[in-house]
Amino acid sequence: MKKPVILAVDDDPQVLNAIERDLRAEFRRDYRVLRADSGAGALDILRQLQTRAEPLALLLADQRMPGMEGVELLEQSRALFPDAKRVLLTAYADTEAAIRAINGARIDYYLMKPWDPPQELLYPTLHDLLAAWQAQHKPVFQGLRLIGFQWSPLSHAVKSALAGYMVPFEWLDFETNPAAAQLLASTAFGAPDLPVVVYADGHAVARPARAELTQYLGLPTQPSGDLYDVVVIGAGPSGLGAAVYGASEGLKTLLIEREAPGGQAGTSSRIENYLGFPTGLSGTELAHRAWTQAVRLGAEFLAEEVTNLCVQDGYKVLTLSSGSEVRTRAVVLTTGVSYRKLEVPGIDALSGAGVYYGAARTEARSCDQQDVYIVGGGNSAGQAAMYLATYARRVFIVIRSKSLASSMSAYLIEQIAGTENIEILPFAQVKEVRGDGHLETVVLQVGEQTEERPARALFVFIGAKPSTEWVCGTVLCDAKGFVLTGRDLVADPRYAANWKRPREPFALETCVPGVFAAGDGRAGAMARVAAAVGDGSTAIKFVHQYLDE
Repeated sequence: MKKPVILAVDDDPQVLNAIERDLRAEFRRDYRVLRADSGAGALDILRQLQTRAEPLALLLADQRMPGMEGVELLEQSRALFPDAKRVLLTAYADTEAAIRAINGARIDYYLMKPWDPPQELLYPTLHDLLAAWQAQHKPVFQGLRLIGFQWSPLSHAVKSALAGYMVPFEWLDFETNPAAAQLLASTAFGAPDLPVVVYADGHAVARPARAELTQYLGLPTQPSGDLYDVVVIGAGPSGLGAAVYGASEGLKTLLIEREAPGGQAGTSSRIENYLGFPTGLSGTELAHRAWTQAVRLGAEFLAEEVTNLCVQDGYKVLTLSSGSEVRTRAVVLTTGVSYRKLEVPGIDALSGAGVYYGAARTEARSCDQQDVYIVGGGNSAGQAAMYLATYARRVFIVIRSKSLASSMSAYLIEQIAGTENIEILPFAQVKEVRGDGHLETVVLQVGEQTEERPARALFVFIGAKPSTEWVCGTVLCDAKGFVLTGRDLVADPRYAANWKRPREPFALETCVPGVFAAGDGRAGAMARVAAAVGDGSTAIKFVHQYLDE
């Protein structure tokens, strides 16, 4: 925790040196003592303290200073630190002005100069004031802070990125939180620049791109090596599993992820059927544990996007979005899937402004005592419903079928049935979303009836679209874009023209020898976290066999 600050202000260097000396002698163990030689300089320091979220406990200011008198400074300081204690330093001739200041400007105390000896004339008063401040002080959040608009898609994207990397942050809604405008005023930005990220050291960035965020958070964006044994593309459960096993078995392993670890599973608010976690855990937490494990075992992590894959002299060459290249002996494609877009009128304008794909955790608190809708009947939808139910007034699950039995795990169905504020809408579908700048209503078709209902948020968990567009020109994919491997590849009519090795491909190998696919982006994969992890670890077994050739 940062020490609270005591700030002394006086334009006389000798007096300033004396009070700074006395303050440090008595209070330096518990407080940080700062100084300023003018009112303007003191205000600059106060603004910096506010930007860095450092608490101000006490401000002592001389009354007679050129440019700005002490009373004026103490009055202006209230806007920045309303709870700080304020003391006016006066000479004998200023006593009447000090008394007026106490009555009119709500100054806490005035001290006569000189205060010798301080043990009798300075410290007792300041100890009393600081004790009163400590009694009412509520420590402010001292990590990264994000100022933005609740209905801004870019604000939502930044929140999701930070949450994906499990970075603690404080969200300040500019329209509803007075502290947001106060903090923004201490930076060089205004409302048109939002969202603004204020880092713990006070550095502020407007409308940050994901690459800028990851770089400032210390995540590498350039590989450290020239050649790797295996590069894993995608840090979902299968990619993390491959990285853990690759690194633990001595392979020089690089894991590349364009967004945040966890993939689609990382958006799950609660996973309760994963082996070894009887009380469940969030998808983000599971991903972070696996990521930490992979790095501890020696895997290198790269926050980047792969845009192309080609083969040169037997090596695989990956082109990154930055333009740089990575060479590797083997590749494991674990690019996973994303939720399919809901194709209804109004959806494009409201995406990120009340309509969200996954991301229930980052927006749940803003749904307090409101009605929210979930589209989809899979486990991710059920987990989101249970999480949102702790905040929302009502949670409606919109499904086209009669029940959840065919698409959701039994434990989730039982939990939903026992939660009073969750309602299932069978034989229903969203036909339209409406709102001025943010979601306000959803239009549902329930059976033969069309209904318009107020809605605070709509969370979409429908279908799976493989994230393989960039690689389907290099490896063979099925009609839906899923990567063909092993026996599925051999059964494809294009196999003979694309596979030239005397042996058949390994079980998870694509049509390019040494390029493997695992997880949900692979044709025939089972959409379960445990199965994805197994896929990733199995792929490393075949990487070893390929390298042995």
